[in-house]
Amino acid sequence: MANIKSAKKRILTSQKKAEANKAVKSGVKTSVKKVRAAIEAGDKAAAQEALKAAASTIDKAGTKGVLHANNASRKISRLASAVGKMD
Repeated sequence: MANIKSAKKRILTSQKKAEANKAVKSGVKTSVKKVRAAIEAGDKAAAQEALKAAASTIDKAGTKGVLHANNASRKISRLASAVGKMD
């Protein structure tokens, strides 16, 4: 356990940031699942709408540093490719 005041504060702030990052990552996963579900259902219109929302969510996570920028770009690219391949 930390004894120094600044160390105690650092523990609290890092816990808050960890929780915030966890929430953002969870949101990304949820939006990706929605796109995947629309693809599985074969509903191209719903998949495109879900992709639009997911791309926004993933981009925000990449901008905030929760995801690495390249990781975010790769996720968006793969989802867009999967939606594009739909009949």
